Amino acid sequence: MKTAFLFSGQGSQYQGMGAELAEKFGAAKEILECGSDILGYDLLKKFTDSTAEELAQTRLSQPAIFTASLIALCAVRENGIENAAVAGHSLGEYAAMYASGMLSMEDAFKAIKLRSEAMAKAAEGSHGAMAAILNTDSAVIDEVCGSVDGFVAPANYNSPVQTVIAGEEAAVDAAIARFAELGKRSVKLAVSAAFHTKLMQSAADEFKAAVSGFKFGAPNCDFYANLYGKRLEDFSDMPSYLAAHICSPVKFVDELNAMNEAGIEAFVELGPNKVLTGLVKKTLKGVVNVNVENAETLDKALSALNV
Repeated sequence: MKTAFLFSGQGSQYQGMGAELAEKFGAAKEILECGSDILGYDLLKKFTDSTAEELAQTRLSQPAIFTASLIALCAVRENGIENAAVAGHSLGEYAAMYASGMLSMEDAFKAIKLRSEAMAKAAEGSHGAMAAILNTDSAVIDEVCGSVDGFVAPANYNSPVQTVIAGEEAAVDAAIARFAELGKRSVKLAVSAAFHTKLMQSAADEFKAAVSGFKFGAPNCDFYANLYGKRLEDFSDMPSYLAAHICSPVKFVDELNAMNEAGIEAFVELGPNKVLTGLVKKTLKGVVNVNVENAETLDKALSALNV
C-alpha cells in the first residue's frame, strides 16, 4: 500500500503529547536528548509539566510538536510501516524534511529553534489574528478579504470546507462580520499573529539568514510542499523556500489531491492530535486515513495498514 506520512502543525499540542510513545520506544531517547541539548531544556518534562497556555506559546509549541512528531515517526518505523511520500502542515514540513533525510536530527532541531524564536518575535510586533472560514468558496473569501479596510488574506487552504484567513486584527474582525452578513460561519483562532502572511516577513528574513549555512540533502522519498501544493522538485535553495514558506499560504488541499493523483492509498498523520486526519477525511474518499500519537492509535494504524 503506497503510504504518505503527514506531520502535525502548530495548534495540535496538548499536555503529555508524545510521552507514552517515548517510554515505549528506545529510539525516542536519542530524539529527546538531541532536542533537549539544542533547546536548553528537558523536552519530556515540558510535555508533562507545561500548562496548556505555556504549550500554546510559539517558542515552545513548535519544538514540542516537532519532537512529538519525530517520536511517532520512530514508533511507526520500528513497526515496519514504510512511506513513499511525506508532507507537513506548516511547522510539520520540518518533521517531513527530517523524515525524508533532507535534514539531520541536529540541524532540524536547530532550524525549529531558530524558526520558533523568529516567528514569536514577529508575532509580538504585528498584532495579527486568524480565523477559520467554513463552507465558503475561495472566490468569495478572496472577494471579502479584498473588500475590507486593512490587510487580511487567505493563509491556510485546509480542506474544501475550511480556509483560514489571517492579517491585521481589525481587518480580520471586519472580514468575520462581512462573512456573517453573507450567512457564512467563521471561527476566530486563539492566536495573536497572522502566520503565513506578509506580516511574518521579518521572521522570514531573520530565519533565512540564520539557516543559510545549513546542509539540506535531497529527499529519499517524494516531498510535497505547502508553498506550491504539489511535489517539490527543486531543492537547490531550501533557505529561500523556507523563508517564503513562513509568509505564504499553505496549499494543503492541493497537496492532498496531488498525492492522491500520484497513487497514494494511505495517509498516516504522525504527531499530536488528528487535525490532518480530519482534513484528509474532508478532502479525499476511498483512502486509508489514520493518525499515530500514542499506543492505542499506533495499534489501530498497524491494523488498518495490515502491518
